[in-house]
Amino acid sequence: MSRSHDANTAHRGEESHGGEGQLRRALGVPSLVLFGLVYMVPLTVFTTYGIVTQVSGGRVPLAYVITLLAMVFTARSYAKMAHELPFSGSAYTYTQNSFGAGIGFVAGWALLLDYLFLPMINYLVIGIYLSAAFPMVPAWAFVLTAIVLVTVLNIIGIVSVARANIVIIAAQAIFIVTFAALGIASMSGSGTVDLSAPFTGDGSAPGFGNVMAGAAILCLSFLGFDAVSTLSEEAKDAKRSVPRAIVIATVTGGLIYIALSFLAQLVYPSNDFADVESGALDVMSAAGGEFLTTFFTAAYVAGACGSALTSQASVSRILFAMGRDGVLPNRLFGRLSPRFHTPIFATLAVGVVSLFALAADLGFISEMVSFGALIAFSAVNLSVIKHFVIDGKRRGSSAIANYIVLPGIGFCLTLWLWTSLSPRTLLIGAIWLALGIGYLAFVTRGFRRPTPTLDLAD
Repeated sequence: MSRSHDANTAHRGEESHGGEGQLRRALGVPSLVLFGLVYMVPLTVFTTYGIVTQVSGGRVPLAYVITLLAMVFTARSYAKMAHELPFSGSAYTYTQNSFGAGIGFVAGWALLLDYLFLPMINYLVIGIYLSAAFPMVPAWAFVLTAIVLVTVLNIIGIVSVARANIVIIAAQAIFIVTFAALGIASMSGSGTVDLSAPFTGDGSAPGFGNVMAGAAILCLSFLGFDAVSTLSEEAKDAKRSVPRAIVIATVTGGLIYIALSFLAQLVYPSNDFADVESGALDVMSAAGGEFLTTFFTAAYVAGACGSALTSQASVSRILFAMGRDGVLPNRLFGRLSPRFHTPIFATLAVGVVSLFALAADLGFISEMVSFGALIAFSAVNLSVIKHFVIDGKRRGSSAIANYIVLPGIGFCLTLWLWTSLSPRTLLIGAIWLALGIGYLAFVTRGFRRPTPTLDLAD
């Protein structure tokens, strides 16, 4: 059944309809930024390092600069919409409010693609690295244990997630400082260092198109700012704190990625890896030998745990928002735990889906994430134009710059990156969208009934 809503309402009431409950507001700007950075995982630069080095011809930092440029414009659009609509649901909520419930559902469905698969990537990586360190234990045992622990932590509550994030980000920060010190020390005794090489390339993959292909892959690294927006109903003063946290997390994460990839390519100026998927291990060995390789493995696994923790929290809140509006079964997805004030069934559902990580292929899962992210990013950029200019009738030179030109640039850049994805990714992504539209047709009885809309009123 369709529900009316007021787009200008800032907060939900203490009691919500049908006993759905209210998410607990406990997060300030530092916790939100930390959530975004842990979700982005500063060390994720090394996850695809070998692959992007070969694709871009040794120009990973340049590829990150391009991706960051696109993401800054998009993060600004998220911040604008988060100020107007401080509610759970992220791109789903923003697109629904601007373009209607049907298109909002498609945006939310696209987000589900990367949010559902990202925890699986982290669980797979945890199993791969820990099994390599402890070969007597099979990878599936580590994967299953991680899924159970992460699911329990998310059910207990968002404050426990924020506290765990502090430990995880601290471990990565210590590693980054150690890597920088050892990397600089190793270069100081290696003779002449070409500081321009990470931007000019090694000649193995010339042309700007190869850099763009690498930049499209690196979009996976910037999902953190979108994750921040899903916590709007658990943030203190969400209309101010969430937009600030989105921009801060995006810029900070991007600068970390550029700096780490720049240093890595100076330490190991080659695209000849023992294994391209674990090319970072060659970098660590060159910078600090066995000690740094072991330290990297420990810090990376900790980062993967943090990313799994935050990504599962985010997708469960998207399912909660979609359940609350009736697109998904309200009795299951649209209700909170009376004890923990968290979407317990949605969290458990994500945990169950994540069990596919026990048998999934890492390459296939990775291909799906960028597709969904870029669809959502494009929708939010367009939502700013629709919400402020077409619906809000903002006029004048300032409005044109803020609500047409800047989000328009963000849309064009994300569209450019989207078209740089592989044909296989575009095909499978299109199939996923078709399934979502088919499900929406079922819910609305062949589009004869209106799609339920999220109730944002007190």
